[in-house]
Amino acid sequence: MNALRAFDAVARRGSILKAADELGVVRGAVRQQLNLLEAHFGIALFDRENGRLVLTAKGRAFADSVGVAFGILTRASAELSIGSRRSIRLGVPSAFAVWWLMPRVADLQATLQDVDIDIVPMATVEPLAKRADLEAVIMGGEYRPTRDITAIRFMEDEFGPVAAPDVAGRLGLSAGVSALAGAVALSSRSAPSLWNDWFAESGHASVRFAGNREFEDLLLAIGAARSGLGVAIAPRTAIGDDIDRRVLVAPYGFIRRPAGYSLSIRSSDVKDPALVRLADWLSVAGAELV
Repeated sequence: MNALRAFDAVARRGSILKAADELGVVRGAVRQQLNLLEAHFGIALFDRENGRLVLTAKGRAFADSVGVAFGILTRASAELSIGSRRSIRLGVPSAFAVWWLMPRVADLQATLQDVDIDIVPMATVEPLAKRADLEAVIMGGEYRPTRDITAIRFMEDEFGPVAAPDVAGRLGLSAGVSALAGAVALSSRSAPSLWNDWFAESGHASVRFAGNREFEDLLLAIGAARSGLGVAIAPRTAIGDDIDRRVLVAPYGFIRRPAGYSLSIRSSDVKDPALVRLADWLSVAGAELV
């Protein structure tokens, strides 16, 4: 079990040092456990590349399964400690949580009744395979689930460039996409490809911006657009109220992303009654926006 814990930590964290910090041991102890595990199976789970450990194909498949197993143990232990009342830890992108999920959370809780929802906002969204502490994660964009993970799509979305009205007017954005060349592009590390995706999916040629500002979280990038710092690219679910109140304008409208949002759960949990009810609620609530 110690060897499996060390392997799981290295696979999730991407380094022996970070795994050792998580486990509270020295790096040598983690290396020893990895060597023991590889010796036990008689195969290499990692490739050693310039001092770095990179999972082999078999190592990656094994890491997915080990992560699922530890997740099951973690949740089973939590259920023992809290008695008969069930709790679901749900990872949610921060912007999506603030502008879409939280205004509806009372209805969600009423639907789930005896199941408590613990919403974990994620500035940088990590797939469920890397988060043994979570039972489910809401993923946006072109997410492709890994082995042992099931993705249940529950809502489409639209996205596009948005700016404060005075910024849009000063830059003359209504004249055409080429006017974006005079703008400061606002983006986030949590969704770094949104600008490139929008140019590609909208059919417009990309432009060279006058400047670029990157923020840790999409919430901050949208807040910067509200304040007049530049032009952000944002999902409509995150800024729908701002558009309605004319706090932000969308000079080129929005384009639909059929991939939308999905609920990511472990395949071993697809028949879990509480998670089924969560998925059903998301599908109904998401359909109201289509």
